[in-house]
Amino acid sequence: MATLTQVELQNLKHLISAHDTSYQKFNTYASQCVDPQIKQMFTKAAQDSLNTKQKLLTFLN
Repeated sequence: MATLTQVELQNLKHLISAHDTSYQKFNTYASQCVDPQIKQMFTKAAQDSLNTKQKLLTFLN
């Protein structure tokens, strides 16, 4: 695999951080929901954010 440039590394770290923030926020929103459909929507969005974060982290290895 090719080496990442400093700009690419900086962008990758920013994306990872953004997905981590989204994951945390969606989990918080889900925990505060009383409507099961909306709770499920936020839970899925949180899981999707976590999955994307984990995929992006593989570029750092």
